[in-house]
Amino acid sequence: MNNVVLSNTFRFFFLILLQVLLLNNINFMGYINPYLYILFILLYPFNGNQTLLLILSFFLGLGVDLFEDSGGINAAACVVIAYIRPVVLRFSFGVSYDYQTIKFSSTPIGSRISYVAILVFIHHFVLFLLEFFNFAHFLLLLKKTLFSGIFTLILIFLTLALFNRRSR
Repeated sequence: MNNVVLSNTFRFFFLILLQVLLLNNINFMGYINPYLYILFILLYPFNGNQTLLLILSFFLGLGVDLFEDSGGINAAACVVIAYIRPVVLRFSFGVSYDYQTIKFSSTPIGSRISYVAILVFIHHFVLFLLEFFNFAHFLLLLKKTLFSGIFTLILIFLTLALFNRRSR
């Protein structure tokens, strides 16, 4: 138990620092920006305390917001995906999630892709909707959500592949 808490604490602070010091400086073509910090929410233990996840998600987003000076939009987007995470887990992993018998690294690749993709695109849509706060820029909202989401997905799966190889 202590090892899980320690690794999640390290992951929490490492992802915030990586996001604000390195990834926020990446901006392809003016609208593609990776948001790897949500990996903390995605990898939070499936049988972990849901209330604690909501609180940690708020502070995760708030940590990024403090460095970006973005007024709480990252915190809001993180809380949204943390809140709907059980529904997405049930949708992606089915009965295995209901019985708490799954381990992320040993699940079918299709289930992993659907779980990560759904949460990434919801996070990005909420984030950019709150950033623009105007439906007049709806096409730009969809464009940023799609391209940043794809870039984030690629980065997340590369990170997962890198750390899965190292842990074996």
